[in-house]
Amino acid sequence: MSAPEDVPIRDEMIRLGQFLKLANLIESGAEAKEVIADGLVAVNGEVEVRRGRQLREGDVVEIGGMSARIVRE
Repeated sequence: MSAPEDVPIRDEMIRLGQFLKLANLIESGAEAKEVIADGLVAVNGEVEVRRGRQLREGDVVEIGGMSARIVRE
């Protein structure tokens, strides 16, 4: 897998479902709900099944061979 792409956020935290859309890792909120529930998303190397998981600067989200790291604007 390649190095994670840095994706800036404005606030101190963002929820996993929102971040997946922001980082263009998925197409819609419905898709986010599905892939998270199916255990296809990892946060910092561990499978995450909570769509509302709060992510902060430095967290790395992986799905389907793609990854994105949260950075502050």
